[in-house]
Amino acid sequence: MPASIKIAPSILSADFTRLGDDIRALEAARADWIHIDVMDGRFVPNITMGPLIVAAVKRITTLPLDVHLMIVQPDAHIVAFADAGADRITVHLEADTNLHRTISAIREAGCSAGVAVNPHTPAIALEAILPYVDMVTVMTVNPGFGGQALIAGMWEKVRALRRMTDVLGVHIDIQVDGGINADNAQMAVNAGANVLVAGSSVFKHPDGIAGGVEALRDALI
Repeated sequence: MPASIKIAPSILSADFTRLGDDIRALEAARADWIHIDVMDGRFVPNITMGPLIVAAVKRITTLPLDVHLMIVQPDAHIVAFADAGADRITVHLEADTNLHRTISAIREAGCSAGVAVNPHTPAIALEAILPYVDMVTVMTVNPGFGGQALIAGMWEKVRALRRMTDVLGVHIDIQVDGGINADNAQMAVNAGANVLVAGSSVFKHPDGIAGGVEALRDALI
């Protein structure tokens, strides 16, 4: 697997009765980041975890915590998640009417800043913010639930974003999130993504967490 590609398993698919064991299994499998999906039941139709979970995970791992805020008014919660131990905080373009201000707040809180877009949002909507962020997340499913199948046509959005970053001369991560598995991981990388979020394909793999991470790595040239 190329050294620049990062695997970020999403603990949304973990077994929360043994979350500590699952986190340690991710470390042993040499996952690169831990992805934490925060949902509020308003921006997306589900409620998941908050700063308390981030803080608990931070206490038991040295892996970077990639916190994805699928919430309304994300600017009101930046400091809480940064204080809890987030290393990266990503907010949604569709949920934030003052995106530049929020991105600045994330950086002022000591975190890397990312912006995510839902499947229906075109790549061009991100053009003005690209010079100010460290990462863009392309949702390849409609956010809210794990275990969904990837929506066809998302690779062209990834390609468009990578072309835009090249034209602008900005060097940022492009993350794909939703339905990523060993069958499509190389397609994501070929399109220009370098961070792969994977939930069910890691935590529900028949050979366990280590088998899930290994399958993703083996799928990449």
